[in-house]
Amino acid sequence: MLLLLLLLLLLLLLLLLLLLLLMLLLLLLLLLLLLIIKIIIIIIMILIIIILLLLLLLLRLLSLLLLLLLLLLLQLLLLLQLILLLLQLVLLLLLVVLVLLLHCYCYYYYS
Repeated sequence: MLLLLLLLLLLLLLLLLLLLLLMLLLLLLLLLLLLIIKIIIIIIMILIIIILLLLLLLLRLLSLLLLLLLLLLLQLLLLLQLILLLLQLVLLLLLVVLVLLLHCYCYYYYS
């Protein structure tokens, strides 16, 4: 009976380890997705800046409203970058917590 209980406890600990590893993998995938989104936003921002510079060179006063709209879009993209950066920070903190949990689990399990 005691052996069965120990075996069950071992199985439970292994499932917990698997769950922690799965959460770690999911977090890493989320961070990768966030990085890809941030790169896309940076590319869009660079394109908007290039368009702004071209409009400034070509159409001086004619398209002032368009310039203002592009600047507003640029500011919104910067705000989105900030939000994504905060989300990335939260995910990284969660990743650190998971790694510490995994470390504690492995330390107590194998000691």
